[in-house]
Amino acid sequence: MTEPIMPDHTVNEPEFTPEFTPELVLLTESIFDTPDPFKALLDPEGLSAIGGDLRPERLIHLYQHGFFPWYSDPDPILWWHPLERCTLAPADFHESRSLRKALKRGEWSWKVNANFLQAINICRDLRADAEGTWISKDVINAYSALNKQGYAFSLEVFYNGELAGGFYGVAMGRMFFGESMFSLKDNGSKVALWQFCKLASHLGIELIDCQVYSEHLTSLGAQMMTKASFVKALQELIPSPTQNHELIALSGQETANPITYIAV
Repeated sequence: MTEPIMPDHTVNEPEFTPEFTPELVLLTESIFDTPDPFKALLDPEGLSAIGGDLRPERLIHLYQHGFFPWYSDPDPILWWHPLERCTLAPADFHESRSLRKALKRGEWSWKVNANFLQAINICRDLRADAEGTWISKDVINAYSALNKQGYAFSLEVFYNGELAGGFYGVAMGRMFFGESMFSLKDNGSKVALWQFCKLASHLGIELIDCQVYSEHLTSLGAQMMTKASFVKALQELIPSPTQNHELIALSGQETANPITYIAV
């Protein structure tokens, strides 16, 4: 849910047994190549595989097993599975005082897939202007294909009718894998994530993968999960890579849905 820069904070290394010697896998043409997540390299931390492609079928398969691509052109595709995973249980989302104030001001509304291509391009442009971005043309094409197949989604929020923020990611089973967020107005991405967490029970989503640690996400309630716990959650929440039909049903609605904030 943020640009995947490997964390520099201290983490506890897993208990490696002799058969779990770190290794870097070279992916073949088979879309079902599956590296062992417990054999990811320790330096650079989390790197598991190299090569392959960004075909929708491969992305779906590797996401189901907890891997995500992160690389910069002209480097080859790199696949990661960090020692610890930043995750957010929707019920644990933390409403900051500034967010509560923002929700009470003006008119907020939201859509799913209001304009997926626009959302991913905004994420790319904002990061390219700041610190550089991994969202290349190939990445945009790959996730746009996933979007057309009903696996990738954007959620956009509007403030007084104008686009304020949002994010995009991949949904399957009872999980959502956040890729990148954007804000065009104050609190835009926070409101988008807040709204998504409010929808989660209706969507059947029990866990949001935020990939790697960031202070911003932990301030919103995200927590670090060990690799073993994350792998177990994947097995329980994605027994098969099924589409999220509730998100599909919400996609592309012409009229935005109003956000009504009720303080608890």
